[in-house]
Amino acid sequence: MIEIERKFLVLNHDFIDLAVTKNRIVQGYLNSNPERTVRIRIKGETGYLTIKGKGNDSGTTRLEWETEIPLADAEKLLGLCENGVIDKIRYEIPSGKHTYEVDIFSGENEGLVMAEIELNSEDEAFEKPQWLGAEVTGDERFYNAYLSNNPYKNW
Repeated sequence: MIEIERKFLVLNHDFIDLAVTKNRIVQGYLNSNPERTVRIRIKGETGYLTIKGKGNDSGTTRLEWETEIPLADAEKLLGLCENGVIDKIRYEIPSGKHTYEVDIFSGENEGLVMAEIELNSEDEAFEKPQWLGAEVTGDERFYNAYLSNNPYKNW
């Protein structure tokens, strides 16, 4: 139930040809409070309910619990969410022993492209592809819950 993750901006779209999967993700927040976010997500044709706790001081580690829910339930629950739905295309790109998840945002967050990598420990080594830009781990402006209320286009 612990997620260890680092986030980066993406410099260009050179990663697209390396992707092994591509899915549209639509998600909303029943609660976007940083202390405990509750998210509804539709990824492809599958629904998810996710609860995340507040991150540690570096923003790298936090509690995360997720379960699959029926698509019809996820669609209904999205209607109960706070304003500001996140809409993005996610690409999965293998890199060494890891997989980067790269999100190209659309709608209110169009223009933002971010990569995430999940690790087994905060100090685990990982490859950094040439298309990877500045690290934004721990910068709450780049949390999806923040983006749902403060879209990238308004920055």
